[in-house]
Amino acid sequence: MKGTMMQFPLTLTPLFERAGKLFPNVEIVSRRPDNSTHRYTYDDMYHRARALADTLQQSGVRPGDRVAALMWNHSAHLEVYFAVPIIGGVLHTLNLRLHPDELAFIINHAEDHVLIVDDVLLPVFEKLKDRVKFQRVIVVPFSGNPVPNGYEDYEMLLGQSNATPKYVELHEDDAAGMCYTSGTTGKPKGVVYSHRAIVLHSYSISLPDNFGISRTDTVLPAMSMFHANAWGLPYAAVMNGAKIVLPGPNLQPELILDLLSAEQVTLTGAVPTVWLGVLQCLEREPKRWSLPKGMRIIIAGSAAPETLFRRFDKFGVRMIHAWGMTETAPIGTVCTLGPEMQSCSEDARYELRTRQGVPSPFVEIRAIGDSGEVPWDGQAPGELELRGPFIAGSYYNLPEEGHKWSTDGWFRTGDVVTIDPAGYVKITDRTKDLIKSGGEWISSVDVENALVAHPAVAEAAVVAVPHPKWQERPLALIVLKNGTTVSSEELRTFLVSRFAKWQLPDDFVYLPELPHTSTGKLLKSELRQRYKTWSWQSEKSEL
Repeated sequence: MKGTMMQFPLTLTPLFERAGKLFPNVEIVSRRPDNSTHRYTYDDMYHRARALADTLQQSGVRPGDRVAALMWNHSAHLEVYFAVPIIGGVLHTLNLRLHPDELAFIINHAEDHVLIVDDVLLPVFEKLKDRVKFQRVIVVPFSGNPVPNGYEDYEMLLGQSNATPKYVELHEDDAAGMCYTSGTTGKPKGVVYSHRAIVLHSYSISLPDNFGISRTDTVLPAMSMFHANAWGLPYAAVMNGAKIVLPGPNLQPELILDLLSAEQVTLTGAVPTVWLGVLQCLEREPKRWSLPKGMRIIIAGSAAPETLFRRFDKFGVRMIHAWGMTETAPIGTVCTLGPEMQSCSEDARYELRTRQGVPSPFVEIRAIGDSGEVPWDGQAPGELELRGPFIAGSYYNLPEEGHKWSTDGWFRTGDVVTIDPAGYVKITDRTKDLIKSGGEWISSVDVENALVAHPAVAEAAVVAVPHPKWQERPLALIVLKNGTTVSSEELRTFLVSRFAKWQLPDDFVYLPELPHTSTGKLLKSELRQRYKTWSWQSEKSEL
């Protein structure tokens, strides 16, 4: 027997139309590069996004075509978030922090048709434009300066449009957006998000025991809109009619606090590095800013220390730990405490809050150990696997990466976890030797391979070392060939052509040999243990 309900596809179009009709006077605030603020309403965003959709459609963008965005967090980026998918296009947000070689590979692999780029990011594009082929390049005059010759002006195009796009008939499984992973070994991997996945994810994170987003909120996404859909906050905020505050390119702690206080933000989120700086400012000048009581901060991207929760609590700010990946759209688990946990001791509650949390609605989890699935007892570790309607089922055009999914269809995260009887996930390790610095991944293997290409280097290991600001930073351990010498600056210069500056090791240690297992495998666990208390003010060499 089948249900008798309407077959109504879950797509972004009705979500977008609803926002334009029900929330026309809700404000959207953006900070410009000069730190001035731009204000307009949902009604303005709605009509401008329709104008952009019409412009793209008239220029030949068809369902399935990829439209790339190289943009900071501001109102035009929000317009692009909706204008592209409502005409069947696929929004491909580009991580502007990647090396030009990586960006060029990603653009070509995705076969992007159109680029929409902030004028202040044209220098990034200029470094790779000879290696990519866009049919059109549209420049947003984000700085307020005239658009350079040779590029199409975003504002002029919108002004010439009649803002009447023809909505195509969309299936909920049609692609709406895509984002590429970075930092893992090998090629970056594309994840394509369906309309259905984005809609269900928006509902999921809006629920009270998740992020609890409503029309009474003021939401400031301090995470990047160019990475993993800004954790889904822009789509969920628009769905619920929340006021939106977009911080632009300047994420200095004092400027973030200025926005949080002036706009009375009730929900925000970013990686721990951002909040460490904000907290230091608050503690230095506790009376300078007036934050709304009970403001929620979503923290994810890397593990957050317990002291961060305790220190923010003193300001009446509630931190919520979350976990996810590009492949999980991206929020997979969220840590909010159930009523039965309120009777726990204060120390126990803080320990629980630092865990990655319980699976989001619609997400199922399990942990797989060496001998199969491990019980939810909080003791036995295993690799975290997930499945659900907004969990990736494959990578875009990379069939050779099929091993990332189990034979019965679960996604293998690569994180080693324990799961307690209440379903709270706690990450204990990673199956690959990745380094997470300020919420961004760095591949230790890639850096090692580049280092051993230097004529003076016999062997190299790169390990994550705790850092007071960035959580983790790469430390390079070098064995030189007999009779050779090389300075740390020479090695750093040698790596610059291959990696972005933030991916380079901060320090280099020179050793007579590296530890290995009996089979000759590099023993990184011993190196991590040996350098876990590395001082960034110490000498750079042990020789």
